Amino acid sequence: MSTVVGWDVGGAHLKAARAENGRIVDAIQVASPLRLGLERLAQSFVEAKARIGTADLHAVTMTGELADTFSSRIDGVEQLSALAVRELAPARVSLYAGRGGFIAPQAARQHADDIASANWFASASLAARVARTALFVDMGSTTTDLAPVVDSAIAARGYTDAERLAAGELVYTGLVRSFVMAVADRAPFAGHWSVLINESFANMADVHRILGRLPDDADQMATADGRAKTVEASRARLARMVGRDVDHANEGAWSTLAQWFAERQIRTIMDGAMLVFSCGNMPADAPILGAGIGDAVVREVARRLGRNYVSFDSILDVAPDARKRASCCAPAAALALLASA
Repeated sequence: MSTVVGWDVGGAHLKAARAENGRIVDAIQVASPLRLGLERLAQSFVEAKARIGTADLHAVTMTGELADTFSSRIDGVEQLSALAVRELAPARVSLYAGRGGFIAPQAARQHADDIASANWFASASLAARVARTALFVDMGSTTTDLAPVVDSAIAARGYTDAERLAAGELVYTGLVRSFVMAVADRAPFAGHWSVLINESFANMADVHRILGRLPDDADQMATADGRAKTVEASRARLARMVGRDVDHANEGAWSTLAQWFAERQIRTIMDGAMLVFSCGNMPADAPILGAGIGDAVVREVARRLGRNYVSFDSILDVAPDARKRASCCAPAAALALLASA
């Protein structure tokens, strides 16, 4: 039996997906904030390996090289590659260089520009094999990737983070970790526009928790104030964003405020999608292929754009009980299947 594990090393999470004979049978996401150092990431590898198991081949992609833990992106690529090889030893490890294909870990530095933040390319490449034309949208905890696929080929204008930001193909907003002050600079409250306090008092996990839209286990990070992950505590954190305490208004007022921030986030993703569609190379009936912990938000974007929505897990050969996890770990799952081919 051929076994491959795809690994996606992010700045906040480590994701892994296991493929057996070309079928995804398991996937896992483990919190591993790189701001806590490489030792924390190493611990996450140990935790993930205990669940995901050994394999004939481990394929690794990353986005964590952008973390300020490293002096540069090249430094990040080198250090993360070396750590992955060390933690996965003695198994065979291959690095994913996106447009450069799979390479040996020893060549990480020479291919750093292709390796850096190439996880989206893995998902888009798998989508191109199955969905002839679609806009792939993966909303994670921190960012949202938008990758156009046209005539079974990736049609993205950008490749690097910088290029994709400019093209609207990388939208820096996510379901959990985005600070509320990064989503909007003002909000309607008590009949007036309130300028927001520019402090990291609350994040989008608080917003979606208040609205009852936060998936189970989606929020694996500590809260902004270190207090509980409850609706009441989230209301208190959100209240600080408009300079108030939670008892200054009723529950309905805080739900309305949370709804505003959720709406602003959707509009940001809509802007990116419409910029991509404005290139004119995708037909009007091209569907949205959605993935990530924010797939419900992506589904709403598709509805507003009048596009059919297709779930990423529906294009995978995946065990039924691993479908949701595979979609939430789309790049890792895609990488495991690409490396299995």
